[in-house]
Amino acid sequence: MEQSTTLDIEALKITQDQYILGSQPLHLQRPGCDAVYPVGLYGWRKRCLYFFLLLLLVTMIVNLALTVWIIKVMNFSADGMGNLQLNQEGIRLEGISEFLLPLYVKEIQSRRDSSLVLRSEKNVTVNARNNQGQLTGQLTVGPEAVEAQCQRLEVRSSDGGRLLFSADRDEVILRTAKFSVTGAEGAVFRHSVETPLIHAKDSEDLKLESPTRTLTMEAPRGVEVNAARGSLKVSGRKDLQLQSTEGEILLDAGTIRLGSLPLGVYTASPSRASQKQATYEVCVCPSGKLYLSPAESSSTCQTMSNICLWS
Repeated sequence: MEQSTTLDIEALKITQDQYILGSQPLHLQRPGCDAVYPVGLYGWRKRCLYFFLLLLLVTMIVNLALTVWIIKVMNFSADGMGNLQLNQEGIRLEGISEFLLPLYVKEIQSRRDSSLVLRSEKNVTVNARNNQGQLTGQLTVGPEAVEAQCQRLEVRSSDGGRLLFSADRDEVILRTAKFSVTGAEGAVFRHSVETPLIHAKDSEDLKLESPTRTLTMEAPRGVEVNAARGSLKVSGRKDLQLQSTEGEILLDAGTIRLGSLPLGVYTASPSRASQKQATYEVCVCPSGKLYLSPAESSSTCQTMSNICLWS
């Protein structure tokens, strides 16, 4: 009885000692391990990190606000930007557009209800180049002149089919139904002119003049000079020549006047003065010179033909 009581007391002491050892913390240092340091940002490093994060957040907000403002001001959309619209056919600009550098395009056209205006402080130059970049044509509109440089210049009608004007290195062609010159001094041609008809406006005179050279009119089927409502005047400083190689020269009028014809000279006595009379006959020398001879019962051209020797 006493022995069992002693065993229970010893077992109780062992259990109490284990409880006390289990409840107390163990401060045991593992052999071969370094000291444990705390991990994290503390002090000024932590404050700098928060400052940079705040600065980044502010920058993102400012950038987002600027992007929204630019989109609003420039009027960006899915079709384009403001007056600039992009489509399958190309670019469409509304209003006035300014280009500071050269513009390379294939075609420029305006709206159907408005005109196309090109403006520049100095000049407007349109260039055309080939595949190698060489200049093949140029149109320059300057303050003093409009210059075109190309192999051939053509002006066509509004429908684009009829050729009105063409010019190249060899010739200039006008194919209009009517070409009018309204200048006070008329038109000056330094070389020949080929045209089927030359006429003046109603109630205005038509004048063909060559001040220093000869004036020649010729045609394969004939030349017709007609003054329907006025007189026809042909004058020259020296000789006036009417020549027909195969046909004849016909003067058909109610009255034909040949003024200032010389009076023939008698063959027998050149010093003999002809008597004044009102009727004369017109005689022709073999050279074609015309002269007057007094009209008598028979022709006196032979007796007055001494003037032909002087022609």
